[in-house]
Amino acid sequence: MINIKKLINTKVLMGLAVAMTLSVSSCSDFELPEAGSIPDLTPPTASFGAVVSPENNLQINFANTSNSATDFMWDFGDGNTSTSKDASNVYPDIGQYTVTLIASDKLGATSETSQIVVVEEQTAILPVVQESGFEDGTLPDGSGDGRDSWRTDMGGVIQITSSPVYQGEQAAKFPSAGDRVGYQALTVSANTDYVVTYYYTMKEEDGGSMNVAILSGGITDLDQAEAATIVKEEGMDNADSDTYTKVDLRFNTGDTTTIAILLTNVGVECRVDEVSIALSE
Repeated sequence: MINIKKLINTKVLMGLAVAMTLSVSSCSDFELPEAGSIPDLTPPTASFGAVVSPENNLQINFANTSNSATDFMWDFGDGNTSTSKDASNVYPDIGQYTVTLIASDKLGATSETSQIVVVEEQTAILPVVQESGFEDGTLPDGSGDGRDSWRTDMGGVIQITSSPVYQGEQAAKFPSAGDRVGYQALTVSANTDYVVTYYYTMKEEDGGSMNVAILSGGITDLDQAEAATIVKEEGMDNADSDTYTKVDLRFNTGDTTTIAILLTNVGVECRVDEVSIALSE
């Protein structure tokens, strides 16, 4: 005889096994959350910061500060887009642009934020040469002996003379031994044209020179000067030791934002006065 109860129990167990198989196989139809996506606890929050590139005022660099997101869509407001996490964009012109960032996770949760970015005309840094005329008491706080801003460990301290001078009451003096060095670093704008102007005179002797160099970055040893030189003038006008000669050193800063003015002499006593810097037209 057929055991009806046993048959029924067997069919029930087989049905449960089939149901379990279908349930397990159906899991493959769903994508599991990836790392960085926890939508049930911390959904995405879009946020970013923006800074102007020091090399190009039309380029804005964006720092992505979003949380719990894995994918990003940038709209820079000028027709350009990006899917990078951090991004940058070069704008076609100055003006205001609405920048939008959409941050999302792998389960499709999204967050959107927008900011107005202002692209302005580039304003070049115009540094000030300290103690430019080598006069006492001309530092911003009213102190200084006319040469404090020019002191360096690369050579002896420049001397001060009261005659002849180009302007004021004092000028810098460089004895013929060539062991005095003046050095001053300045902060400038990259890729900008400048002109350093100074006046010099020298004894009426054959040979020797008054050397003024503009360096890219800074140096700590005179042996590094040649490799760092942007432009240099070797002044040799010895027609009249009491008459100062004007020199304009024009240069472009390239990718550097720091320059240094280096004053040295070779073989003859020289004087320097009124060292200044301006934007070159």
